[in-house]
Order: sequence, then structure tokens, then C-alpha cells
Amino acid sequence: MKRRLAVAGVSLAVVLGCGTLPAAATDSAPAAVTAAAAPDVDVNKVKAHLNEFSAIAGRNGGNRRSTGQGYRDSVAYVKGKLQAAGYTVTEQPCTSGCTSGAGPNLIAEWPQGDANNVYMFGAHLDSVSAGPGMNDNGSGSAALLENALTLAQQNPTLRNRVRFAWWTDEEQGLNGSDFYVRSLSSTERGRIKSYYNFDMIASTNGGYFINHITSSAAAPMKAYWDSLGLQPEENTEGAGRSDDYPFEQYGIPTSGYAMGASARKTSAQAAKWGGTSGSAYDPCYHRSCDTLTNINTTGLDRASDGIAYTLWQRAVDSGTGTSCDLTGAVANGGFESGTSPWTGTTAAIGAHSGRPAHSGTRFAWLGGNGTTGTESLSQTVTVPAGCTQASLNYWLYIDTSETGSTAYDRFTVKAGSTTLATLSNANAGSGYVQRSVSLSAYAGQTVTLTFTATEDYSLQTGFLLDDVTLQNG
Repeated sequence: MKRRLAVAGVSLAVVLGCGTLPAAATDSAPAAVTAAAAPDVDVNKVKAHLNEFSAIAGRNGGNRRSTGQGYRDSVAYVKGKLQAAGYTVTEQPCTSGCTSGAGPNLIAEWPQGDANNVYMFGAHLDSVSAGPGMNDNGSGSAALLENALTLAQQNPTLRNRVRFAWWTDEEQGLNGSDFYVRSLSSTERGRIKSYYNFDMIASTNGGYFINHITSSAAAPMKAYWDSLGLQPEENTEGAGRSDDYPFEQYGIPTSGYAMGASARKTSAQAAKWGGTSGSAYDPCYHRSCDTLTNINTTGLDRASDGIAYTLWQRAVDSGTGTSCDLTGAVANGGFESGTSPWTGTTAAIGAHSGRPAHSGTRFAWLGGNGTTGTESLSQTVTVPAGCTQASLNYWLYIDTSETGSTAYDRFTVKAGSTTLATLSNANAGSGYVQRSVSLSAYAGQTVTLTFTATEDYSLQTGFLLDDVTLQNG
């Protein structure tokens, strides 16, 4: 994981040692989620990939920095495994924004499933120059590789497309993933329904953290860890610090697992998960001791199986005979193509000055007048019968001059006459937040979605709406 430059260094206990990871027993998939037919990923095979990354670093100055031979050899190892398994594999040179001499991104796609509905899973493959980077981020890279190989070996029928990525130059500023997302056309970005990131998933004093834990994208990841009784928490330490962030910047829903970096475990977390309170989640973060001994095998196993569960939930055909294609279900959800087919207060849609769009240049600014009034936007959508886990996702920025926790100005989301969500000035923040409501009850129906802002007589609250989508799951 990329270090935040503003975070001061702290003195941490050092865990020294190197060698080959031993075999270990695995956690079996719990009964609550076995019905999804997701495989139990063999953690010993994940650790075999870590052993190879460690050996590569040992032959190349002790690290796998993006500009060095250790990184290029890591790419060659992963690429060889994927090609042998039948993947379409591409090395993407990072031609702008990356550190001079950085190696390529590695992109692998399994050639099945709907290419208009892509679920993407990624991890950065580079380390810092200080050490071999076994937890940061050999752990995510190895778990991702074994999941890809397991998918190929199982070869289930896919309803959606699965794409894997191993990113270059993350440690220098998320440069590889940023280049990848920038290089896509808007149409190609629109095909990516969710991106899942895995960075530091084996921290020795770690916790169980999920990016955007309450979002629709995170639902299967949270469901799996909930089934293990782990009581996961939001990954606040990692926000904006890993390869999910460039995807977020373009309005692509994201989630992912992490076990923590240099932040310190609280007493409440230690009581819940074990470990040492007051100490860093990873005492070897960005240090030479991030070797094979700096791996939490239990956490690595739980994350690896959770990745598989998420992949199966998002992409594998359940065999029910029903289908769920929500491509284009919400038209002009980013408001970039005029106002149609939205109805209502369409003057609220535009490239407004004073506040940014979540992505692109246009958004809907409802309210914000500081006088009594109501503004709304509506669109009629059809939820296919097979979409029994459909959700409505949207990004909302609540900007207010009100103070305190009293709800003076309100924002509602309705399906037909049913109110699905109500927010107010009391929910204001400093930027856009992705929110989600279920439309599962409307499978097989056509329904009108309505977003409404209602203000009282004084002090404005603007509700800035962008990137409205329907998603399966």
C-alpha cells in the first residue's frame, strides 16, 4: 500500500526473519455460504506463490520495486501461470504518469461471460525498495493469482466477465492503476460494474477491514466475513491509498479486503480479533522485515476464500435459468448527455460552477436555494425478472449551511410511491458518498425512480447527485 506522505513515521517493533513459508491448515467455507458453490481456495498454494515472490526478491537486491528486475520477474512468473491456465494475458506498458523505468501492468481476462458486465479484481505487484514486500503486497498478489487459477481449474459457466489485474508503480503514487483507468474509453469504463482491490491482506497484528463496507459492491465480501463471525470494519486507514482510488475517481463502484498497515490496533479491536492493542497492524510495513515471516496465514486464508466467494456471487451462473442484465437500465445516469430521459426539475442538470461533478463534468444539483421549495428528477426503469438482488447505486454530495443534527432540508429516494431512503442536512459531509438501496422487490417490474430535495425557508442545503446506476448484487 502506498504511504500517505503526510503521516509521520513511528517506531515499531521489528519482526525479523526469512525463509520458506510452511504448509498450514485451511479454514473451510462456512455452511452459510457454501450454497453459492464457491471453492475453498488452498492457502498453501497461495503461500507457494509468496515463496516464489520471496525468491525473486532474493535474486534481485532484496526487493520487487516497480523499476527493478525483481518486479519484471514477478510479472513473468504471474504471466506464465495465467497463460498456462488459459487466460488472455496482456502486459500494458505505463507510458505516462509512472516512474521512469517502471514495468508494465499485467491484465488477465477469462474468455467467458458477458463482456458488457465486467467484474474486476486487482492487487499491486510491486514492493517498496526497502524489502521484498511479502505482505505489502505479495499477499494480495498471491491470493489473486490463486483465485484466478482456481477459476480456470473449476471452469464454471459465467454470466459476467471476470478480469484480473496486477498493478505496477503503486508504491510511487497509484500510478499503474491510474494509467489503466485513464486509458479506457468512457464506454469501456462503463462496462466495469465493480472493482475489488486487495492490498495487505495478511498483516500479523491485523484486523478485518473492508473498503466501503456498507456499499452494494461490498455486500458479498462482508457476507463472507460475517459468516465467519469476524465483525469487519470500514477500511478508513486505506482510503485513497491504494489502487481502488483511481476507479473511484471515475465513478466505478469499488470495495476490497485489507488487514491494516501502520495504524495502531485499538483495545476494542484487540478484544474482538486478538493481537496487541497499541501496536501497528503490520509492524514491518515498508521495512526490510516484510518477509515470509511477516504473514498472518489465517487472515490470508480468510481473504482468499472471501475473494472466491465474491467472484462466484458476481460472475458465476447460478444455474437457476434466469438472467439479470442491467446494462443501460438507468439511462444518462451520469448526466453527461443532456437531460433526457430525466423528467422533473431538469434545469438542475448541468456543468455547475462552484461544486465538482463526481465524475465527468455534469451532475444534478437539487436544492441549494435557501428558500422553501421542492425540486425532483425522475426516470422510469425496468428491473428484469432475473435481478433478484438488484440495487440502485448513486453518489450524493450534501452541502449545507445548516448546523446541528436537526433535519431541516431533506432528500428522498422513491420507487413509485415507496420511499427507499431519506437523508438530510444532518448527513452532510465534505464530498461525494456512494449510497445504495435495494430494488430486489421490483424484479420483473417497471418502476419510476424519483430523487427529491425539499428545503425549508432559510439556510441552503444542496443535494448534488451523480452517477446513478442499477447493479446486480
